[in-house]
Amino acid sequence: MNFNQLLEAVRATPGNVSIPSTWAQGRAVFGGLMAALVYETMRSKLSDNRPVRSLAISFVGPASPDTPIQFEAEVLREGKAVSTVLGRAIQDGQVVTLVQGNFGAGRPSAVNVPALPAMAMKPLEEAAAELPYIKGVIPEFMRHFALRWAVGGLPFSGNDSRQMGGWVRLRDVEQQQATEAHLLALVDAWPPSLMPFLKQPAAGSTLTWTIEFVQPVPSLSTLDWCRYCVETEHARDGYGHAAAALWTAEGELLALSRQTVTVFA
Repeated sequence: MNFNQLLEAVRATPGNVSIPSTWAQGRAVFGGLMAALVYETMRSKLSDNRPVRSLAISFVGPASPDTPIQFEAEVLREGKAVSTVLGRAIQDGQVVTLVQGNFGAGRPSAVNVPALPAMAMKPLEEAAAELPYIKGVIPEFMRHFALRWAVGGLPFSGNDSRQMGGWVRLRDVEQQQATEAHLLALVDAWPPSLMPFLKQPAAGSTLTWTIEFVQPVPSLSTLDWCRYCVETEHARDGYGHAAAALWTAEGELLALSRQTVTVFA
């Protein structure tokens, strides 16, 4: 099943979705997909189309592939402009992913501050070749994404640059308007920002993740390339703190992201 098919599956039967092992990230399901599926469930609980402004995501435990997962959500409060929604994914009676989201309608304001310019990076045609999917070496879920490095080093290269990023898009999906669910996957497709600092393979994962979306979302297709860059701001004792952004190919800001990541090395 591709990304769009899984979104459709959770819309149809949120109480019983099994995610195939082609979406595995080690022993767990790819976190960006888990966040997107919980988000879709949360979105379905709203009484109107107010857009999502921010999500706070906790990966409580690993979600196993090929095992039923229950997705559920509840509206904690729905005000005139802002709704607060809590979503969760449950497997074998345990919460594996928890998401709190804020959805807010636009309102008149005298404040209008444009986004900072996009991170400068090599053009797509000059970036490194597309990262190949190598079974047993690259996480399974990466077969669904195309990444081309343009900033910093690859995982386990011993590169000490604080910045890492490049170009990213989905593979093998139907061309349609991209939504915030797709942006979640594109941001989280990149490895934890601490990985390039290492000189040999080691496990790493996201512990907590907050992401904020620019509304309205700039026009974007599910097959369009996007720019991504993350900066490691601090790391010690096996934990790192990183800030990232995602832009369209033309440099329009799509989302701002912060993650606390763990590394077992």
